[in-house]
Amino acid sequence: MSAIVNCTDRQPSELLEDTGSTGRVFTPGHRWKVLGIGVAANAAFSATFSGIPATAVVLRQGYHLGNAELGLALGLLGLGVALSELPWGLLTDRWGDRRVLLIGLGATAAWLLVMAMLVVPTKAGTPDVTLLSASLFITGLLGGSVNGSSGRAIMGWFRENERGFAMSIRQTAVPLGGGFGALVLPSLALAFGFAAVFGVLAGASALSALFAWRWLHEPPTAGEGHPASAVAGPAPLRNRDVWRIATAIGLLCFPQVAVLTFASVFLHDFVGLGTAAISASLAAVQIGAMVMRIWSGRFTDRHGNRRQFLRLCSAFSALAFAMLWLLVLFGPTIPGGQFIWLAVLPVVLIVAGISVSAWHGVAYTELATLAGAGHVGTALSLANTFVFVGFFLVPVAIPGLLHLWSWSGVWLAAAICALIARPIFLRPA
Repeated sequence: MSAIVNCTDRQPSELLEDTGSTGRVFTPGHRWKVLGIGVAANAAFSATFSGIPATAVVLRQGYHLGNAELGLALGLLGLGVALSELPWGLLTDRWGDRRVLLIGLGATAAWLLVMAMLVVPTKAGTPDVTLLSASLFITGLLGGSVNGSSGRAIMGWFRENERGFAMSIRQTAVPLGGGFGALVLPSLALAFGFAAVFGVLAGASALSALFAWRWLHEPPTAGEGHPASAVAGPAPLRNRDVWRIATAIGLLCFPQVAVLTFASVFLHDFVGLGTAAISASLAAVQIGAMVMRIWSGRFTDRHGNRRQFLRLCSAFSALAFAMLWLLVLFGPTIPGGQFIWLAVLPVVLIVAGISVSAWHGVAYTELATLAGAGHVGTALSLANTFVFVGFFLVPVAIPGLLHLWSWSGVWLAAAICALIARPIFLRPA
């Protein structure tokens, strides 16, 4: 593995005397501020790319969309992130975390504010699917800046035996933002319309940009004038192991995206739940994912078993979605079990959603460690390119699966993707 050298590999007393390229003096506790900024930035963007799909039922009604048009609009949000991730990651390794995060968050906030004013249903008319889809695509292009830049900052400021825990805390921002979106945005859309939804999301991005401007800086130099990010080793785009982990991350995100984008439609159309119950179910997935991500980061830091944990998560996720598939397929045939069946389905969906969302911090830590500090932005962005290809393909594919095989086909496909990801993750060293 490539070694990552940074300021926190030294003693706290050395940190007090060290300065970065800005000439600032940092205390050991400053790394927790950097981690907090990473959490805030990722939560703000997660509230956008996970929260907007949580409004799928209201979105479908408000913009007069069919399932296929809904899938296209949500899918293009993911495609925008997928196409921009790698360029943003390369810029992060060249320009640094601070500049890229400020540009990306500021531009995302400005664009969401434009959407709040111009791309919402009004008494005068409703934006067509083309305008909505293009607007969400641009949102994805701008928001792709967040993932690689915040991850690189955290990897630079924390020690090797802290990085799994720190990155897992950072990754809790995804379910944190998604949970906020699931709980708040559907009701906000129903009560005040999508101008309020896009306005709140714009405010979250702007606030995160303010935090980054105030506290995010490059880590102090390591050694005699050499930046902490300098590292020898192959570039991640020429590293086979980096490609394997990035591919497995992408595959394991496919079933997660299915939950994020169409679980609300499943619970509404198939199970028959109302808005409050749907929001509570999706929030339970996100809260459970947050808890599991923090636990898994600390657990794998202590035991040094990141690769084994990733393969185990893949297998368990495949099993959970297979159970959901069987319940959807055979549950209605159980005599007298209709009520129990409908009560169990949301629970199994929550378990499957938590399982397939619990591993992110561990996976990104392993990927960044393999790549080396000088290439963290590129490596994380490569993985996120695969992830957001899933955010594009999955919502587009689900309506077709529904037409051919109903919801049983959707959850069977999710189980297969999780199962395929398992052998692609690297074996324990």
